[in-house]
Amino acid sequence: MPRNDDVRFTSCSIKLPPLGHNSSITFFSKLQFTSQFLINSLMKPQKSLNFNFNLKKNSITNFFTNFPKPLNLLSSFRFHPPLKSSLLCSASLALSDGGNAESDLSGSTNQTVLKSPSQSQITSRDEERVLISEVWVTNKDGDELERKDLESEAKNALKASRPNSALTVRDVQEDVHRIIASGYFASCMPVAVDTRDGIRLVFQVEPNQEFQGLVCEGANVLPSKFIEDAFRDGYGKVVNIRRLDEVINSINGWYMERGLFGMVSGIEILSGGVIRLQVSEAEVNNVTIRFLDRTGEPTVGKTRPETILRQLTTKKGQVYSMLQGKRDVDTLLTMGIMEDVSIIPQPAGDSNKIDLTLNIVERKSGGGISAGGGISSGITSGPLAGLIGSCAIYHKNLFGKNQKLNVSLERGQIDSIFRINYTDPWIEGDDTRTSRSIMIQNSRTPTLVHGNQPDSNSFTIGRVTAGIEYGRPFRPKWNGTLGVIFQRTGAHDDKGNPVIRDFYSSPLTASGNTHDDMLLAKLETVYTGSGDPGSSMFAFNMDQGIPVWPEWLFFNRVNARARKGLVLGLACFHLSLSGGHVVGNFPPHEAFAIGGTNSVRGYEEGAVGSGRSCAVGCGEVSFPLTGPVEGVIFADYGTDLGSGTTVPGDPAGVRRKPGSGYGYGLGIRVDSPLGPLRLEYAFNDQRKGRFHFGVGLRN
Repeated sequence: MPRNDDVRFTSCSIKLPPLGHNSSITFFSKLQFTSQFLINSLMKPQKSLNFNFNLKKNSITNFFTNFPKPLNLLSSFRFHPPLKSSLLCSASLALSDGGNAESDLSGSTNQTVLKSPSQSQITSRDEERVLISEVWVTNKDGDELERKDLESEAKNALKASRPNSALTVRDVQEDVHRIIASGYFASCMPVAVDTRDGIRLVFQVEPNQEFQGLVCEGANVLPSKFIEDAFRDGYGKVVNIRRLDEVINSINGWYMERGLFGMVSGIEILSGGVIRLQVSEAEVNNVTIRFLDRTGEPTVGKTRPETILRQLTTKKGQVYSMLQGKRDVDTLLTMGIMEDVSIIPQPAGDSNKIDLTLNIVERKSGGGISAGGGISSGITSGPLAGLIGSCAIYHKNLFGKNQKLNVSLERGQIDSIFRINYTDPWIEGDDTRTSRSIMIQNSRTPTLVHGNQPDSNSFTIGRVTAGIEYGRPFRPKWNGTLGVIFQRTGAHDDKGNPVIRDFYSSPLTASGNTHDDMLLAKLETVYTGSGDPGSSMFAFNMDQGIPVWPEWLFFNRVNARARKGLVLGLACFHLSLSGGHVVGNFPPHEAFAIGGTNSVRGYEEGAVGSGRSCAVGCGEVSFPLTGPVEGVIFADYGTDLGSGTTVPGDPAGVRRKPGSGYGYGLGIRVDSPLGPLRLEYAFNDQRKGRFHFGVGLRN
C-alpha cells in the first residue's frame, strides 16, 4: 500500500495466526463466512439472469441486507456463591449476598453480584424491583476507568439505570445491551454492591483496543486507497464497532455500485490493535456455452463457440461483474444472429469461484431474401418522385463466424444501386476487434450540383466502385476506418449515353473525358455518445486521390459533422454543425451541395448552392407531445463560403443559386423501429414553404 504521512497501516504481508479461538480477541460473533456460502447465497434463485438488471441488483442488495448480523459483542456475567438471604429474584438474573464481604472501590462496603436464576424463579407477569442508590462504571477488575471519555460514553448509554431508581433485571439487561451497542466496549458485566447507603449498581466494562493497524485479505479489485481512507479517521482511537459496521457497509456498497460479486466476509481484532479484514470476491472460473431452441431445449448451434467467447469482456480469473456481464449480453445481441442471450452464474465446487453458463437462442435462419421500399430525397419531380424499391439476398453468419454477405439491388425512378458487400466484423486472430469490409458497387444517382436542366432532360452520375476497408475501436466510443477505394465515374443521359457537359456547357468530368478514374485513400473517425438526448456525436472524413496513373485524379476532400444535445426540462435543444473543403482536381459533381431535408430546410435539394467549401448549422428544440410523438421547432443556415465560382463551370452561378440561405419551421417526429420518422414544414428566406420527409436524425 502507498505510504501515508498521517496514518500508519500494517503491511498485508505480516505473518498472522489463523482465525480461531486462540488467535486473540474475536468480535462480531466470529463473522466468518466462507466464499462457498457467499456464492450459494448470491446464486440462491439459480435462475437465468436475462439481465433484468434492476431485479438482480435487488437480489444482491437483499443478500447483503439479510446475512446474519453479528452480536454486539459478548455480554458476560460473573457468578459468586450465594448466601442465605436472597435480595432479588427476576426473570433472568438473581441478586444475592456474597459469601464473604468484598470491599468496594472505597473498601468500606459489601459487594453482591447478579446471578442467572433457575427457570422456576421466572415470573411471566410481575418482576421484583430493587432500589438502586448509586450507578458506577468501572473496568472489568472493578477499578476506575483510565479514560474518562469512555466512562462518559457508557454512562450516556444508560437509560433505566439511574441513582435512586427501582430496577428490574430486565432493565439492567437492556442497559447492558445499550452499553455494548455504543460500540466502544468488548464486554459488560453488571455487579450489585451492598453499601451502607443502599445497593450500588456497577457496570464493569472492557473497552476495545486502540486501532493501530490494518490487514486486508482477499481484496483483489478493491482499491487499497479506498480501504485506507475508510479506516483513516479511526487510527489511534478506541475501536468503535458501530463505526466498523459503517465501514463494512461502505465496502459492500462499493462492490454493489459496480455490480461486483464481493463482500466483507470476516473481521477480527488481533493483539496489538491490528484489525484483520477478510473480503470474499467471486472470481470467474469457467465460461461455457449452451445453445437452446425456442422451447428451451438443448440444440446444436450454428455459431462457433470461439466466435461468441471472444466477444466477451468477462474473462476467467476476473471478479464477476453484473454490469460487465450486461454489456457482454448487449454485445452478443448486436451481432444480429442471436435471438436471446442469458447468463447463469453457479458455484464452482468448493472454491470461492463461479462458473458462467451462456444460454443462447440463435435466430431461426442466418440467411434469406428480403424486399422493401423507401424514399430518395434526391428525386423531387415526376409521378413517382423519390420512391425506390429494393431486394436483397443475405447471410448473416457465414461459416459460423458472424461474417456477413449481402447482395442487394435498389431501383428508383431514375436511380439504381447494385451492391455486393462482404463484412467480417472481427478478423480471426486479431486482438483489437479489427473489422474488414469488401465492397463492389455499380450505381446511377442524380446529381444535385447539376440538377434542374431547362430542357427537362435529366442525367445521372454512374459510378463503378470497388474497395476494401478496415475499422476498429481505438478508444471508448471512438472508432476509426482506413480504406482504399477505386472509383470510375461519368455522366449519362436518360438513354444511357455518356455526357460530358450539361445544358449550360458546364463540364461534368474533371478530365474532360467521358469518365474520371480515381484511387481514394479513405480515413474516417467517429465518436458516438451514449445516444441519450444530451449526448454528443462527432465524425471526421478525409478522401485523398492518389494519381497512380497520370490521368487519375489528384485531390483532397475533408468534411466534419458534430452534434450536441442539451436537456432543458422536458424539452431538448440540439445544435448541429457541418462543413467541408476540397482542394485539387476533382469532379464537379462532387462539390458540396447545400439545401434540402438534411441541410437547409425550406429549399429543394442542392438549391442553396454548391462549392468547394461549405458550412451548415442547425438549431432544434424538441418537446414531447404524446406517446412516441414529439414536436420540433428548428432553424437552419448554410453557405458555400463564396466558393461556388471555383467549381469548374460554376454550376451554381449559372443556375442563379444564392450561395447562402436559411430556413425555419416546425414538424413532428415519431419514434419507430427504423428510427425517427420526420415530417416537417419549413419556410426559406425567400418566403417559400416546403414539406420535408425524412428517416433518422438530421445529418
